[in-house]
Parts: sequence; C-alpha cells; structure tokens
Amino acid sequence: MKSAWIILSALVAGMLLGIGIEMASPDTGTASLPFVEPIGTLWLNALKMTIVPLVVALLVTGITATADAARAGKLAARAVATFIGANLIVGMMTLLVLPLLLRLFPLSAAAANGLRHGLGGSVEGTASPSFADFLLSLIPTNPIAAAADTAILPLIVFTAIFAFAITRVGAAERAILSGLFKALGDAMLVVIGWVLALAPIGVFALGYALAVKAGVSAFGGLLHYVLMLSAIGAATILLGLLLAVLAARIPLPRFLRAMVPTFAVALSTQSSLASLPAMLRATEDLGVDPKKADVVLPLAVALFRFTSPAMNLAVVVYVAWLFGVELTPWEMAVGLAVALAAALSSVSLPGSISFVTSIAPIAIAMGVPVAPLGLLVAVETFPDIFRTIGNVIADVAATKFAADGVDSDSRGETP
Repeated sequence: MKSAWIILSALVAGMLLGIGIEMASPDTGTASLPFVEPIGTLWLNALKMTIVPLVVALLVTGITATADAARAGKLAARAVATFIGANLIVGMMTLLVLPLLLRLFPLSAAAANGLRHGLGGSVEGTASPSFADFLLSLIPTNPIAAAADTAILPLIVFTAIFAFAITRVGAAERAILSGLFKALGDAMLVVIGWVLALAPIGVFALGYALAVKAGVSAFGGLLHYVLMLSAIGAATILLGLLLAVLAARIPLPRFLRAMVPTFAVALSTQSSLASLPAMLRATEDLGVDPKKADVVLPLAVALFRFTSPAMNLAVVVYVAWLFGVELTPWEMAVGLAVALAAALSSVSLPGSISFVTSIAPIAIAMGVPVAPLGLLVAVETFPDIFRTIGNVIADVAATKFAADGVDSDSRGETP
C-alpha cells in the first residue's frame, strides 16, 4: 500500500513539474525530454525484460499447483472447476461491456491525442492472420525462438503443455522440475522487486515526459482511464454478487451482512490473503461446513483471481481503443485465453508485480502496445480497491457453491 502511494505521488509530481515547465518555457520542456525521457524508458525496459521468464515460471508452477489441487479430491476438483468457470464468465463480461462504455463515454479528441502522444508505444500495421495462419502459429517450432521474439501465445501454449506433462511424470521428477521453476520464479520476483524499487524514479520521468508532451490534458486522460477501469471493477463486483445469489443461492441481504467484516479488512489492506480469517468467519455465518471451508478458501486465495481476467482485459482493451487498434472478435478470444492463463500464473503476487506480468502477455498477444503499462501501473492504486473487493466476494461465493455440491464425507483433503 505504501509503495503504491509513493509511485502515484511520483507520477503526480513528475506531471506537475512537466506542466509547470511547459507553461513557463515550452522550449525548455522540449529540450529537457532527451535527458529525462530515457530514464523512464530505461526503467520500462528493465520491467519488460522480466516478463517472459517470469510468466513461464509462474505458469508452470500455477498449472502444477492447480493440477495437484484438482487431484486432492472431489471438493478440491469442484472448487478448481468453479474458479475456471467464473474467470471465463467475468472475462467475457469485460469484452462486452467496456467497448460499450467507451462508445457511451468517449474521451475528448484533444485529451485522447495528448494522452496517446505522451504514453508512447507504437502499433505496427500488420494484416490480420487467417484462421489457418493462427492455428499454425499456436505451436512453436522453436520455443526458445518464440521466447526471444516475445511470441506470447505460442510460448504460453508450449509452457502449458510442458506443465501438464510435468504433472504426469514420477513424483521425484515432478518435484525436481516444479522446484526448478519455482526457484526461477522466486529469483525473477527478486529482480522485479529491485526494478519496482526504482519505480518512483522511472514513473516520475515518464510522468514528466507525458506532461511535457500532452500538457494538462494528460490528467484528464488518466482520469478517464481510471474511471473506465473502475466501472469495470464495479461491474465485476455486481457480477460476483449475482453469482453468489444465483449460483451459490445465498439471499443478498444475508450475504452482505456476513461479508461486512471481510469488506472492512479488504478495504484497509487491499489483500485477499489478509482477508482470509474474516472470509472463514463469513463462510461459517453462511452455513458452510468449516471443514470444507478449510479446504476451499485457501485454494481460492492461492489460485482464484476472479477480477483478474476482467480488469486485465479492460486495461488492454482501453489501450487498444486509445491507440486505434481495431480488435476483431477472434483477437478478443485470444486475449481472453491468455488472460485466463495469466490469471493462473499470478498466484499470490503483489498488485504492482501482477499488473505487469499478467497484462503485458495479453497486450502482446492482441497486438496492443505494452509501453503505456509502465505509466498506468502508477494509477492502479484506485482500481486495485475494486479488485480486492471483487476477489473476496467471489472467494466466499465459490466456497459456498463448491461446498454445497459435495457430500460431507468427500471433502478431499490432501493426504
């Protein structure tokens, strides 16, 4: 929480300084860009260099952990199936709702041009591949080359196949390979932690460059982005409540009363993990067998990211709209598939880290610029509130739904 506010403060300070210099002396502002902007670009490149190895490592560990959980018994398998189904529904919701919101509440042309110019990033005009070309591109002839070319979708396909293969080898070999990728992921998290420690400097430089290029309209553009993302967050929360009522069959007033302590913890910490004790009490108030809740809720906190597909896709769709990238239904389907895989690979990561590792692969797969993410991460503080609230709602609702569908003697604890 503290680091997120520091990064946001650095963004505001950089933008205010850039606007002040640009208003006082436009020539000075323009002349300073070659000295300040490379600092932000250097930090952004350091952030981007961690994406491929971290996504591969986390996807392997996420799939193996999910497969192990699904094998633990009927209750765990039902819970995992519930998580995947809910993520699919909420991701589709974003693809339907956000384009409609952007048509109803567009950004002014001046603000859009300024924000687009200031955020940077480029879109190479390439013809949309045919269905046959797309199918052929799914399986990389050389996974190493796919990683070097940042061909995310075929890399994810190979990694997923490899991860599922790991779940079918002997216990000793599985432990070695899982441990190797866990160690790789942990090492990359240390690297990205170092990079994010420099985020105030990088974001300050990016914010300064944005303000010099776009002026005051940059604030309006970022506000529009935050409002659009927050609207999707609110829609995600409403969908979670709807699933609690319709799927878990919990009367809404009863569900909200049971969730009040959880909401208090979630708002103050913005952490699903910190909200786990409160969620356990909420499931008990809702009549869930405590023994079943002890199995499902920790799984939900570890594996279930209900809001991730919706919010992550919203970021990419917004950037695509801003830069004039026309997304076909097929490209949206590809983005949804990558979003589901990215949500699985973001297990238990801090928001600032998962923002980059989860959204960048989606953007790359959909042909959307990645550069704006280095600046947009600074305003994630506000949408992250909706992420946490939506996640705890879905965790409790999914626990109730999974528990009600399994007999008391089929809890499926891991031996």
